[in-house]
Amino acid sequence: MKMRFPYFYQLVVGFLIVILVLMGITSASLLHFGRTQLLNEVEESFIHYGELIREAESDTEKLEAYNQMLDQKEINYAIFDQEGWLQYPTTEADYQVQLASEEAQALRNGETVLLHMGKTDLKGEEKETASVYLPIIRENGDYQGFIGVERPFSQIEVNIRELKHNILKAFLLSTIFAILISVIFSYFMVKRVNRLSKASQKVAKGDYDIYIDHSNRDEIDRLSADFNKMVKALNEWRKEVMHLEERRRTFMQDAVHEMRTPLTTINGLLEGLEHGIFDEEQAMRSIKIMEKETKRLIRLVNENLDYENIQSNRIFLRKQHFPLAEALSEISEQLEKKAYDSKNKIIIQKNTEDIKVYADFDRFKQIMVNLLKNAIQFTENGQIIIDANETKEFVYIRIRDTGIGMSEEEIKNIWDRYYKADPSRKNTKYGESGLGLAIVKQLVDLHDGKISVKSGIGEGSEFELTFPKKRVKTTVEDEKEL
Repeated sequence: MKMRFPYFYQLVVGFLIVILVLMGITSASLLHFGRTQLLNEVEESFIHYGELIREAESDTEKLEAYNQMLDQKEINYAIFDQEGWLQYPTTEADYQVQLASEEAQALRNGETVLLHMGKTDLKGEEKETASVYLPIIRENGDYQGFIGVERPFSQIEVNIRELKHNILKAFLLSTIFAILISVIFSYFMVKRVNRLSKASQKVAKGDYDIYIDHSNRDEIDRLSADFNKMVKALNEWRKEVMHLEERRRTFMQDAVHEMRTPLTTINGLLEGLEHGIFDEEQAMRSIKIMEKETKRLIRLVNENLDYENIQSNRIFLRKQHFPLAEALSEISEQLEKKAYDSKNKIIIQKNTEDIKVYADFDRFKQIMVNLLKNAIQFTENGQIIIDANETKEFVYIRIRDTGIGMSEEEIKNIWDRYYKADPSRKNTKYGESGLGLAIVKQLVDLHDGKISVKSGIGEGSEFELTFPKKRVKTTVEDEKEL
């Protein structure tokens, strides 16, 4: 089982690690810089004192005065000859300082030997010291010896320890301050994340009336904005699902009614035929009635299968250029009897001639048949007029009827699956399945086209189809296709 490690503590630890690493690097850099600066100051002061002593080399009184002054600062100095033998101050035993050959050569060349760390002082006593050696050069350029200025290293270490102590104190204070800042900042960040988490829990429970206030400062604000968009989309999707579910229930009720009626009729007629109730003329009429009811059932099933295939993108369009007038003529002949039964007349305007449409011929016919059937169903003793025009990019086809028209609410819903203008299950005059216009919309979209409708109660309806043209071809083969 994995141990839980709350996000709040992750942030605190993360911030602390970053801050402490940066502070550690900064402290080490400051310590190194301070130590170097301290040693440079010691070195410069030694050189200054050495130059004063070099100027007063032959003046014993001044040397004694300098000796007393420097002794108060725990700084010692000594004067050596060319071979490194101690000349001043004098001691009971002769003492020769041991310098590295590079250092001795540098002094002979008139160069100052900068801060030298040694384990003996200028008098030969064992003591860790830091010293500087300055050459003594006469006016004629002769090398006469050198001057050594030193101080016990322990005194320098005191200053270094004090520097370390101050840096450590600053580090500890900064750490405490960093912890407080990390906790406050982490709390602020986690609070914003928790707000998203609580909102997500409410959405999971079905509450979609959630909105998180945000600005545009950082990624969490952008996440909050995306969350609001997601909740809005989910809410709209939920409403759509509820809307479709209501349509589905209505359709199932309609479908059951529509299927039960012809099935009951067919069953009754079959029983009559089985028992020989009908004479020959009645039997033939019964067979025709059963054929009609069977076609009605097949049509209902096929429309649903067609819609599902379109929705699942399981159909393939074979687009081609074909004359619009030719297709409209075939469709008009196909629906002529249906229009006649409703005392309607289908009129195809002459402006449809010489216009070619780029579409799947069979699917185009399906679109037009569904729209014309819809117009016929909602029109009685009227006209259904078809006209068209074209531009360089599009073909526009309009179907106008003089029927009962639609309200604004009906216009919003006509493309929905299972929607019927007349919700009564007992009246199939205004469509059997509520799928015809939904299929039209899907097929038009598959052609990259558009469909719109204008209507009003008692004013009839006008559907406008827009089909994009294929790029004009110029080769011989293309002309043959056209």
